[in-house]
Amino acid sequence: MGAKWSPQSWRSKPVLQMPDYKDKAALSAVEEQLGTFPPLVFAGEARALKRQLADVAKGRSFLLHGGDCAESFAEHGADNIRDFFRVFLQMAVVLTFAGGCPVVKLGRIAGQFAKPRSDPNERQGDVELPSYRGDIVNAIGFTEEERMPDPRRQINAYRQSAATLNLLRAFAQGGYANLEHVHQWTLGFLKDSPISERYQELADQISGALNFMRSCGITSENTGQLRSTRFYTSHETLLLGYEEALTRIDSTSGEWYATSGHFLWVGDRTRQLDHGHIEFCRGIRNPIGVKCGPSLDEDELIRLLDVLNPEDEPGRMTLITRYGADQIEEHLPKHIRAVEREGRTVVWSCDPMHGNTVKAATGFKTRPFDRVLREVEAFFDVHEAEGTYAGGVHVEMTGQNVTECIGGARPISETDLSDRYHTHCDPRLNADQALELAFMIAERLKRSRNGKGMDAVPISA
Repeated sequence: MGAKWSPQSWRSKPVLQMPDYKDKAALSAVEEQLGTFPPLVFAGEARALKRQLADVAKGRSFLLHGGDCAESFAEHGADNIRDFFRVFLQMAVVLTFAGGCPVVKLGRIAGQFAKPRSDPNERQGDVELPSYRGDIVNAIGFTEEERMPDPRRQINAYRQSAATLNLLRAFAQGGYANLEHVHQWTLGFLKDSPISERYQELADQISGALNFMRSCGITSENTGQLRSTRFYTSHETLLLGYEEALTRIDSTSGEWYATSGHFLWVGDRTRQLDHGHIEFCRGIRNPIGVKCGPSLDEDELIRLLDVLNPEDEPGRMTLITRYGADQIEEHLPKHIRAVEREGRTVVWSCDPMHGNTVKAATGFKTRPFDRVLREVEAFFDVHEAEGTYAGGVHVEMTGQNVTECIGGARPISETDLSDRYHTHCDPRLNADQALELAFMIAERLKRSRNGKGMDAVPISA
């Protein structure tokens, strides 16, 4: 790993979870074309995110990381982007105001198109075809033509990412994120939800605080923090040719940055030390993450930190834990103790989704919401016991009124799953469930800051 790095050096390593493109000439032509396209994000933005993540690592902020399981070409529309952003803002304001904690906002959006698969092929009846790997690779329809990996889809993914980023920047900086609009972020289908009622009570408190500030001369017109927010984008590093084509030298620092997103992470299936995904990520200067599952031993974790962050730069490394509610108390303490023993600086973030996926009796893949909550609660409990900081959460969520995860304050049953099961890959929290989770985390953050050992306030309180 000490060899000289370049954006192409991953090509000398073995790689997993990469599609098998039949037309290599077409693939090369697409990657060459992508290499001429403008960057999607800028090095200065990635550095700003890294500074904010350094504050998270020090226990001064909390990382809210969430978005779609896999973005799709078919559902790319302004309303879907707006509704996701609205729910995300609601979650952030709950954590900030109710939890008393600054929030770093990081979306799984504008680039989250590729998905790893546990099986390279899918069988339906007597027919076996390549698995769906996300719209950037192939189509979800079960035909030979649709499942054939097509490199030209990378161009579509780039253009959709650019359009999505353009709208997100307008929302974040153009007034939509103004705290004075806190009542207007609630989605219509949440009006009768008990969680929505709790949010409206919090929004009333915020409005009262803003009225007091206004009487003191502090308004959104003279205070930029009240009318805008910083929002960053992220995705899993899977298609290394795509990432290579969008990796550029920053003219101010002379360092390499991936310009496909502000933050990239390596999945639990592709974090092998001697493979291409780690080789690529070790050379870019973006903040990066690594998914940590039950199969990751402590020595390998430290070696990953040695390779990816040899200088122990604060904000560079986020460890995204994904054990499952039944295994987190076994594995997380060992990983925390290894990192603490070596004196490493990391952000600890909890992914309570991927370890809690089950198949319902109705045949749908789902995630029981009570298990999601249990893993997050255990994440906070373990960090409290170890004297370390539970710094973030990483969730798959949507602003659409879906029925994909069972449970919640407005409960979804297994028989409800077929009503609005729209995901192209894994089940996502709907807005109601996402807000319920945010309130639970806010209670834990507030409790942590007050130094109290009481039980968290029930969500129905």
